[in-house]
Amino acid sequence: MSPRSKCEYIEAVHRRYKEASRSERTIMLNELCATCGYNRKYAIRLLKGFKRLTKPQPRKRGRASFHNREEILTPLKRTWLEANLPCSKRLKAILPLWLPGYNPCFGKLTTEVNQAWLTIFPATIDRLLKPVRIQYQNGDAPPPNQELCSKNSITLPRNWTGQ
Repeated sequence: MSPRSKCEYIEAVHRRYKEASRSERTIMLNELCATCGYNRKYAIRLLKGFKRLTKPQPRKRGRASFHNREEILTPLKRTWLEANLPCSKRLKAILPLWLPGYNPCFGKLTTEVNQAWLTIFPATIDRLLKPVRIQYQNGDAPPPNQELCSKNSITLPRNWTGQ
C-alpha cells in the first residue's frame, strides 16, 4: 500500500471510528492493523488524533497591556521628548525624578498613572515609544521647547545649592 492510499484509508476509517461502539472499534482496529501492517497502539494513536480532519484551535491572545493607554502614553511621550530622547533605561531612571515637576507644569496625574510610571519596565517603554521613535530616527530631534517644563521650573529643596 502506498503512503497516500494508507492516509486515505485511515481517513475513511477515522470517520467511522469516532461514532462506533467499543466492540466495533476493536473490529476496525484489527482490520486496520491487518491491512496497513501497523502496530495496534500506533493505529489507536492514528485514529484518535487524525490531524487532517481536525481544525487547529485558535491561539489565545494575551491580555491587553496595562501601560498601553492614552493617559499613560501621552505624558510618557512628552517627558521623553523633553528629556532629549534618552534610551529607555535612562528614561526609566529619569521618570521618578521628573514626576514631581511634571504635575505643576502639565496638570495633575492620577495615582494610577504615577504608579504605572514607577513600575514600567524599559522594554515596555521601548515598545510604547516605537512609533514615536521612528519620527526622530535620523537624529531629527525637535528643538527644545522653552514653554515646556524644564529643570529650572521644578521646585527643589531649600538646601540645594545647584552645584
